Amino acid sequence: MLDLVTIGHLTIDRIFPPKIFASKPTLGGPPTYVSLAARKLGANAAVISKVGGDFPSEYVAWLKANGVDLFGLKQVRNASTTRFLLKYKRGGRELQLESRAPSIYPEDVPNSLRAKVAHAASVANELSIGIIDKLRALTDTLSLDPQGFLRRFDAQGNAKLGRWEETGILRQIDVYKSSLSEIKVATGLTNLQLAMQKIHSYGPRMIIVTRGKKGSSLLTDGEICEIPACKPRVVKDLTGAGDAFMGAFLAEHIQGKDPAWCACVGSSASSFVVEGKGPTLFGEKKETYKRATEIYEKGLKRSTI
Repeated sequence: MLDLVTIGHLTIDRIFPPKIFASKPTLGGPPTYVSLAARKLGANAAVISKVGGDFPSEYVAWLKANGVDLFGLKQVRNASTTRFLLKYKRGGRELQLESRAPSIYPEDVPNSLRAKVAHAASVANELSIGIIDKLRALTDTLSLDPQGFLRRFDAQGNAKLGRWEETGILRQIDVYKSSLSEIKVATGLTNLQLAMQKIHSYGPRMIIVTRGKKGSSLLTDGEICEIPACKPRVVKDLTGAGDAFMGAFLAEHIQGKDPAWCACVGSSASSFVVEGKGPTLFGEKKETYKRATEIYEKGLKRSTI
């Protein structure tokens, strides 16, 4: 029985923060950040993914050395790994898809898989709808980040968000997480509370919306809880912050802890990730808990819906 398995593409990213004009490729993708954040909190974490023949063997070795179980990683020799170019500018991020690995299908998920939490996190429409059906039967809690279902890519690979037409899969989902811009596009609503309620009406019992420096919002058990952002010592790279949030949140959730506390731990984990470039800096358990405690014990704003 695994604690957490993340399903989605591992990626090779070239990240350009503001005022930086050269960048080396770095390991990325939700399975990387989710798994490493969960591992720092003591959860055993595994990955189901596909990469191309160009995926560096040192990335595989590094993930294994950091305790990530790669039982579900398939390397397709004649294909390319999913690669992104990420340019951060004031007011947002430009995302360009340079190549895409093969899609992940239900048959890529072992029938023997058993996990306390399965987190489906597509980045480029690589997950088939059938995977959600299969995962539902193999896990206690099914979590979803729908960003890959919302992204549309033009001929040059430039990404933008588009309306989500496959909301029926949300009937199977327990925990839903997206950014503020993503939930607005997914629902067609600009009011955050109404958007969260709409997603909740489809089926998920927990809704998480990350809002950068403004923290995050959590809907569960008939109330919305506002989670402050933990303040990092320095901000070098925002890539992976939302995925680190979810890795930490789910690692705490499987232990039956208060969802608001889980979100505070997620906020703390994301604050450490942005202090480094790429997946290079994750807080140790003790220091992650310290930052989480600072915001949890101040009292959280809660409102009944």
